Amino acid sequence: MNKKSNFNQILVIIALIAVGFYLGFVFPGTKKNSGKETSNEADTTSEQSTQGVSVGIDQVKSAFNNAAIKFGDDSKKVIFLEISDPSCPYCQIAAGYNSELNSQSGNFKLVKDGGTYVAPVQEMKKLVESGDAAFAMIYQNGHGNGQMSMKALYCANEVGKFWEAKALLFSNAGYNLMNNTVKNDKTQSGVLADFLASAVDKNTMKSCLDSGKYDAQLNTDVSTANSLGVSGTPGFFVNDKSYSGAYSYSDMEPVVKSALGK
Repeated sequence: MNKKSNFNQILVIIALIAVGFYLGFVFPGTKKNSGKETSNEADTTSEQSTQGVSVGIDQVKSAFNNAAIKFGDDSKKVIFLEISDPSCPYCQIAAGYNSELNSQSGNFKLVKDGGTYVAPVQEMKKLVESGDAAFAMIYQNGHGNGQMSMKALYCANEVGKFWEAKALLFSNAGYNLMNNTVKNDKTQSGVLADFLASAVDKNTMKSCLDSGKYDAQLNTDVSTANSLGVSGTPGFFVNDKSYSGAYSYSDMEPVVKSALGK
């Protein structure tokens, strides 16, 4: 083989290497869906919202105490925080009331429907009712259509009907209503109140929504969520352990059992 042929082969190899580097930078590999939604930007990593932020138990307790919706107190061995947007699909999935959405969303099919996913919110509710844990729900704008529905949850909590209202809003019908009809439109308060009438008297709900009494609480919740490093929804804390996305309760259970000494 002459020198000219060798030189040409070297040029080809150099060109191939250059193309490889170009493709690597311009078309990087994509990462798997994390089971969360981010606000105002694309979700580019599966470990983004809370994983890079160090949060201590005192900060979790402070967030719990500042929440409008909370059950129990910060002396419990287990404190759950749910940072959520009712209109967010992965928040709906984590709540476990929307079998249709869970079954349509990959690996989130509920155990009761023949899948393996254990919705964390319902397990948290059980532990709150047994007296073993405290729970707070904090709003974060993760999907964009949940403001009116979150205010409805504040209103329902005021009259002791939070869980009943949540079950309705986090159903398939509730998900479609808030994303396709109500959104953040204050003029839809009557529609929302009618939908929640089996949980809360519709006149009481409409009056509460129309009063604007919880408008500022949305901002307070968002500030709290940001202080915890949660920019996407859902985000969960089990004491100071964070879970960014729609984790199964199976992933959280060892931390819970350890805290409870089980």
